[in-house]
Amino acid sequence: QVQLVESGGGSVQAGGSLRLSCAPSGYLHSTNCMGWFRQAPGKHREGVAAIGGGGTTTYADSVKGRFTISKDYAKNTLYLQMNNLTPEDTAMYYCAATWTLCGNPLAINEYNYWGQGAQVTVSS
Repeated sequence: QVQLVESGGGSVQAGGSLRLSCAPSGYLHSTNCMGWFRQAPGKHREGVAAIGGGGTTTYADSVKGRFTISKDYAKNTLYLQMNNLTPEDTAMYYCAATWTLCGNPLAINEYNYWGQGAQVTVSS
């Protein structure tokens, strides 16, 4: 059974930065995808950033140039560095992982495992 544990959420003023971490337990194929999704109150969950088994990264247009996804393969830990945050980034952020290869890295239905979420709040 794979579990994903997020950490690093919090509150910050607009223009500030936060870094989220996700540490999986259990076995995952090295070719799998891992990603970050977010859900704001009253809105659908959306893909933010993802990284494939080969290291290819994908970003939502709304975060390009501001967010960076990375993975420490030695620690098997996923990160999301978020810079120049705006109030529109306020949401619950979820780490997710697929069992193996994924076709559409930002598609929710590609993912098999989900973390419990980390709240990010950005004030103006």
